[in-house]
Amino acid sequence: MKILLLEDEVMLRSSIEEYLEALNHKVVSFSQGEEALKGLESEEFDLLLLDINVPKLSGLELLKRLNTLDISVPTIFISAILDIEEISKAFELGGADYLKKPFHLKELGLRIDRIKKEKNLKSKQHLLLNKFYSFSKSEQILFYNNTPQTLTKKQLQILTLLCENIGVVVDFEKFRSYVWAGEPVDNSTMRAEISRFRKSLKVDFIINVKGVGYRIDKYYNH
Repeated sequence: MKILLLEDEVMLRSSIEEYLEALNHKVVSFSQGEEALKGLESEEFDLLLLDINVPKLSGLELLKRLNTLDISVPTIFISAILDIEEISKAFELGGADYLKKPFHLKELGLRIDRIKKEKNLKSKQHLLLNKFYSFSKSEQILFYNNTPQTLTKKQLQILTLLCENIGVVVDFEKFRSYVWAGEPVDNSTMRAEISRFRKSLKVDFIINVKGVGYRIDKYYNH
């Protein structure tokens, strides 16, 4: 995982970096919140490790700023703070976990592994369709720039069938069986319905394979 570390204690920061890099994680570290924010605006990260009390921009303030920028990254807070109000605020802002100093580095590693597993599971259920669109298979929701889109029942069924067969051409028989429940609709009716759906998209991601059917290719976010 590519991890951003915000920690102003030099020895602890160095220890965390060394430990996580030994576990094959890539770590980019900062000692000040404002520097970390600039890093997040220019690079993508899989996980944030944020100390709450750091100079200029606290870990809590940093995550709050990220929320306003619509940047969502799993976050573990690390801090010596015992104040339940501060801890509660960390979770309210979207923090995934909280680790009290001092802590054993192996415990940090275990918590990162848990988040990694959850992230991998979620990514299998959340498909990127292009740069702008994604589809949550578990929630049955199409997102455009992370905003849920309203679909008709047939549009959702068409999309679900295509997403269950990424990279594979779905022929008209499969559409007839899944979307139209086996009704004797002709191919032109199905083409018209799919065409209306494609025209409703801000950026089309459905590929027409002439005379055969339709498919959605796997999108790789470089």
